[in-house]
Amino acid sequence: MKIALLGYGKMGQTIERIALERGHEIVLKKDEFNTFEGLSNADVAIDFSIPAVAVENITNCFYANVPVISGTTGWLDRYEEMATLCEERKGAFISSSNFSLGVNLFFGLNEYLAKMMSKFNSYTVDMEEIHHTQKLDAPSGTAISLAKAVIENSDYTSWTLEDAKENQIHIEAVRTGNVPGTHTVTYNSAVDTIEIKHTAHNRDGFALGAVIAAEWIVGKQGIFTMKDVLELK
Repeated sequence: MKIALLGYGKMGQTIERIALERGHEIVLKKDEFNTFEGLSNADVAIDFSIPAVAVENITNCFYANVPVISGTTGWLDRYEEMATLCEERKGAFISSSNFSLGVNLFFGLNEYLAKMMSKFNSYTVDMEEIHHTQKLDAPSGTAISLAKAVIENSDYTSWTLEDAKENQIHIEAVRTGNVPGTHTVTYNSAVDTIEIKHTAHNRDGFALGAVIAAEWIVGKQGIFTMKDVLELK
């Protein structure tokens, strides 16, 4: 499989290593210093860039008829625009806040727990996410996905980085050291605490999941999620 890497920072380099280990070929390493030349030769593109260029990257993939896996967060206010373009171009697209296999299992656990806890109003929920200091967006896309799942399955209506008001989920975003990513969902009551937590030890889990998604999407058409890739639906 021929892969175009859109974004060649630490994640892009980790994806390259894992893709090569799985027998794939890298035909483009796109960063701020080069062009999209070579994109049309790719079987699939993997975008781990920055919010400012993600939409341009994804758009170029659709016009080049190249399926695209996007792990960039912080641009999702334009997601519907990209989804519409994907459908118009008959493309293939997966955008996820986190491609880690473990995190996607954690997403399922979080959704199931939210459904259970929705019946017990003595508990309040809050979240914490911890990442390295180079991460540009806060809260993380993963934390937002976790919060959205709780909102969809409870009486909560929104999330906030500030002090939570009624029906708001407080997210604490911490930036420190070289932490790949830690996410905690906590339910507190006067008598006890229920907590679920995912801790990434390195970037390999994110990269492996993205490569697996890329392998899966080749030859397909439409908009998918990691639930489709991992058959979690």
